[in-house]
Amino acid sequence: HLATSLPLPSERDHLRPRIDLIVFMIDIKSKYSLKNVEASLAYVEARFFLGKVCFLVTGVGRVNYCSIETNAISKLGEAYCSPVLFCELELEGILVSTAQRLLRMLRICAGFVRGVSALSFGSLMRNSD
Repeated sequence: HLATSLPLPSERDHLRPRIDLIVFMIDIKSKYSLKNVEASLAYVEARFFLGKVCFLVTGVGRVNYCSIETNAISKLGEAYCSPVLFCELELEGILVSTAQRLLRMLRICAGFVRGVSALSFGSLMRNSD
């Protein structure tokens, strides 16, 4: 399910499936994108920052068009104890590997990988950055 910002509308709460992973997408070419994510973070329950949130930064292949400093995004990941993934969605190989990585993360966060918790996986992701 996709949402452009948080909070989610409450009138559909009873129909909403369980949320296992929140991926905040930040377009490095748009300062509005980062501001929208920062505003949305206030609506995320603290327990989700225990391995169930990550930041996906797109457009990193276009350094000349960047409106956001990558350092600011890395600091955001550190502040919320959440991994930051940098990718270029216009390159098919990177797009596929990023999608596979997100699916692996989702399987872990949903509890489908025995012996690995979202918290331990999130900790490993942060340590590998």
